[in-house]
Amino acid sequence: MSEKRDKAIAYAHKNQDRFLEELKELVAIPSVSTESKYQKDIQRAADWLAKELGNLGAKNVAVLPTAKHPMVLGELPTTQNAATTILVYGHYDVQPPDPLELWETPPFEATVRGENLYGRGTSDMKGQLIAGLKAIESIVKTDHLPINLKFIFEGEEEIGSPSMSEFIRKHKDNLKADLALNLDGGIVSADLPTISISVRGLAYFELRVYGATSDLHSGMFGGAVHNPAQVLCELIAGMHDAQGRVALPGFYDHVRPLSAEDRQNFARLPTDDTYFLKTTGAPALFGEVGYSAVERIGGRPTLEINGLYSGYIGEGSKTVLPAFAMAKISCRLVPDQDPGEVHQQLRQYLQDHAPKSVRWELGQFAGTPASSIDPHQPQVQALAQAMERIWKVKPVFKREGGSIPIIGELQQIMGMPTILVGFGLPDDNLHAPNEKLHLPTWRRGIDTLIHFFYNIIEAQQG
Repeated sequence: MSEKRDKAIAYAHKNQDRFLEELKELVAIPSVSTESKYQKDIQRAADWLAKELGNLGAKNVAVLPTAKHPMVLGELPTTQNAATTILVYGHYDVQPPDPLELWETPPFEATVRGENLYGRGTSDMKGQLIAGLKAIESIVKTDHLPINLKFIFEGEEEIGSPSMSEFIRKHKDNLKADLALNLDGGIVSADLPTISISVRGLAYFELRVYGATSDLHSGMFGGAVHNPAQVLCELIAGMHDAQGRVALPGFYDHVRPLSAEDRQNFARLPTDDTYFLKTTGAPALFGEVGYSAVERIGGRPTLEINGLYSGYIGEGSKTVLPAFAMAKISCRLVPDQDPGEVHQQLRQYLQDHAPKSVRWELGQFAGTPASSIDPHQPQVQALAQAMERIWKVKPVFKREGGSIPIIGELQQIMGMPTILVGFGLPDDNLHAPNEKLHLPTWRRGIDTLIHFFYNIIEAQQG
């Protein structure tokens, strides 16, 4: 097996320049999912990946429509008796490049500067997707792959994966696997490999508070009609208590406490409170009392205000009493919390605290459960061993603060665990101008994934 590994690694090293050029090709396709003007580019990116799967020898390759953007499916079956089937996931959509004037080079012309490749999607997540595909290519072009691989690539992750739940339910038989390998992860530094063992869920809301039927003159009606902006501010202020805890009724009823092992894993991460102060530029940190910043981000639920609007917000003054006020609210959830229950908890809070002098509406735009995987699971250990082999240091286990809808969907609908891995870095400027990919780390990632697959193969062969 060592000789087979060596051949695959040698293939990857020999073809690394071509791998980079192909990544540049994919980055050049502006597959922005949130704006309809990029619809043809979304389709081009899906077709590009379907062709790439064909080049790997995949069967049953298909670009399937959804209500929004297409899914790309394919299979690399080796034998009906293969002991392991892995579902490989990635997304090909990207965030908008705005503001364009802050980019040093065009966002959709991938450019190497120093050790980094700059361009929209280089790190999130076209670079991670290509790393996985090129690791697989390095194996199948030099060896027989005695495990079955399936692929699902979506074009909606950056807009919350609205089609994913229905698609998984409809294609359960095609997607059935023992394990999902999600390539949409990252590591905490170029010198410290990382395995993400959980992601938080998400419940996203829009709250609107209404007063009068139209904007009013604040001198003529102020003090007689309740101001929706004031009401909204008071409601938001009451959503946390003095200890930084979320004040919705029952919000913590199903929250798992952090174990001693959890807290030890958090302590290994090179992200103490000083790191967050330096990274954010905030004058002080804030959050639930009794937890470090990294524990609050990875292991505790939150409620955040993502946007506010009311009345006149232009230049100068306008003495208006607004007719309505609006807030965007997101809750990050931990395992065992249910987005539907959180919706009802927020609704109950509003029923208990909103005055009768206004009316309100609450809409939910996203609801994704949290998910986790046991770090002692054999496949996770196979990845840990692969990382240690390449980096010469044991990886750390990390709980992600963000949300990746498909991980929760696969666990909830299919009962399928997911390993989340990737090789992006915290300073890659995800979703921002001058997004980048650190190429030495990316190449290490390809080698790591080759070893991961061989570790799985060796484990199934006994």
